Amino acid sequence: MHPIETVTGLLGVTTLLAVVARRLRISYPILLVITGLFIGWIPGLPHVELSPDAVFLVFLPPLLYAAAWQIDNLELKLYSRSVALLAVGLVLFTSTAVALVAHAFIPGFSLAQGYLLGAIVAPPDAVAATSVTQGLNVPKRITTVLEGESLVNDASSLVIYRYGLAAIITGQFVLWQASLRFVGIGLASVAVGWAIGWCMKWVHRLITKDTVTSTVLTLLTPYGSYLIAEEMHISGVLAVVTTGLFLSTRTTEIFSNQARLQTNAVWEIVVFLLNGLVFILIGLQLPSIVSELNGYTLPEAVNYGLLISAVAVVSRILWVFPGAYLPRWLSKGIRKREVKPTWQQISVVSWAGMRGVVSLAGALALPNVLPNGQPFPGRDLILFITFIVILCTLVVQGLTLPVLIDTLNVREAIDEKREERKLRRKMAQEAITHLEANHSAGSVHDDVLSYVKNTYELRINELNGMLRAANLSDRPTELYQQAVQLQLELISVERAVLNNQRTGSLLDGEIFRKMEQELDLEAARLSLVQPID
Repeated sequence: MHPIETVTGLLGVTTLLAVVARRLRISYPILLVITGLFIGWIPGLPHVELSPDAVFLVFLPPLLYAAAWQIDNLELKLYSRSVALLAVGLVLFTSTAVALVAHAFIPGFSLAQGYLLGAIVAPPDAVAATSVTQGLNVPKRITTVLEGESLVNDASSLVIYRYGLAAIITGQFVLWQASLRFVGIGLASVAVGWAIGWCMKWVHRLITKDTVTSTVLTLLTPYGSYLIAEEMHISGVLAVVTTGLFLSTRTTEIFSNQARLQTNAVWEIVVFLLNGLVFILIGLQLPSIVSELNGYTLPEAVNYGLLISAVAVVSRILWVFPGAYLPRWLSKGIRKREVKPTWQQISVVSWAGMRGVVSLAGALALPNVLPNGQPFPGRDLILFITFIVILCTLVVQGLTLPVLIDTLNVREAIDEKREERKLRRKMAQEAITHLEANHSAGSVHDDVLSYVKNTYELRINELNGMLRAANLSDRPTELYQQAVQLQLELISVERAVLNNQRTGSLLDGEIFRKMEQELDLEAARLSLVQPID
C-alpha cells in the first residue's frame, strides 16, 4: 500500500473515531490508541512505523505552538510558580525515582539507563491532559497549571534525556557541569524563541491585511523556530513555546479580525488531524515493539512496565501535594498572593499525568548501536516499558480522571460564569458611554447614532436577562429565550435568501462568503451569550 493511501486511511479512521469518542464522552486520544493497538495486530495490513524525526519535527512543533497560543498568559503568569514546580521539579523527581527503581529491580539495568528511561517517561502529554479535561468545566486554575506544565516539561525532560544518552555513550557524567548546561540551554532557548517571536511580530504587522499569507506564516513559524534552535544545539521545544507565548499576547497588533478568524479555523483543523494521527500511530507501534523485545520474556517485560508505570504515577502524587502546601507554609508572601487550592483540586492535578507522543518519540530515537558497534544496552526494554507507561497512564488515568472530577465535585464556580457575563455587560455599557461622550454633538448622523446605540442597549438587555435568570433559578427567562430564538430564526431566513440568491443568480463568490460569514458570526454570538442551564 502506498504511504499516501495509508495516511489517508488513518486520517479517515481518526475522524470517525473522534465522532465516536464524543458520543461516548471519552477523550479521543484514548480511543485512538486502543484502536491503533487492535489495527496493528490485524494480519495482512502494512506495517506503519512512527519515525522519531517525524514526531520531533512534523508533529511536536505545531502542537506545542498551538497549545502556547491557547493558554491564558495572565493565568500562566499568576500560577508560574506551580507550573515551574511541575515542569522542572517534578520531571527531575520522577526521573530520579524511575532511575533508582529501575536500577534496583531490573537485572542489569544501570543507573544511567534508569535516568534515561526516567527522562523519557517523566513528562505528561499536553494534548492528553487538555483533551481529557475539555468540556468538564474544571476550574481555570487547574487547566492553566496542566497546560503550562505540559508546555515546559518537554524541554526539561529532553535536556535530561540528552545527558542520560551521553552518559551511556561516553561513560562519563559530571553533575555540576550538566546542571549548569541545563540552565544555560533553558535561558538560551527562551532568548532565541523571544527573538524569533519579535521578528515575526513585525513581519505579521507588515502583512496585516493579507489574511492568507498571515495564516500560512503561523503554520511555518513553529517549524522555523524549532529548526533554528536545534541547529544552535539548544531546546527547539522551549524555543517554540516561547515564540508562541510571545505572539499570542499580541494578536490584536498583528492580525485583522478576518485574519484572526481564518487562522483560528485553520489551526483547529490542523491540530485535530495531527493529534488524531499521532495517537493512532502510537497504538500501531506495539506489534513491532513486541517483535523486537530480545532477552526478556513478554510477562517479564510487562511486569517491568507496570512497575515503572506505578512509579511514575506515585511520584507525581508524592510531589504534587507537598509542592502545593509546603511553599505556602514557608512563605507569607505566597499566602498573600495566591488563593489556597483545595485538596480536591490538588487531587485532580496529581492524577492528570497522562503520557503520550514525546515519551514514545524519545524512546524511538534511541540509537540501535553504540559508537563502538555494540548494541545499545536495554533499548528494546526501554521502548517496551515506555509504551506500557503511555498505555497505562493514558487509558487508566484518562478514563478515571472525569470520574474523579465528578466524585470530588471539582467544577468551575458559578461566580466565574457570572464574572464573564458582567464583563460583557460592562463592555457594552462602556461602548454606549463612549458614544454619548464623543458622538452626541452631531459628529455622526442621528439615525446612525440611534441605530448603533440601540444595538448595544439590546445587548445589555440580553445580558441583564441572563443575570436575572442566573440569580433566580439558573434558567433563562421565557422572554429572553423568545428573543434569542426569534433572532436565530431571522438569521435562518436571511441564510435561506442568501442561498437562493446564490443558486438562482450569478452572485459573486466572495460576496457570498463574506455575507455567510457575517451570519455565522452573529449566530455564534447569540449561542455564546445564552445562559447555561
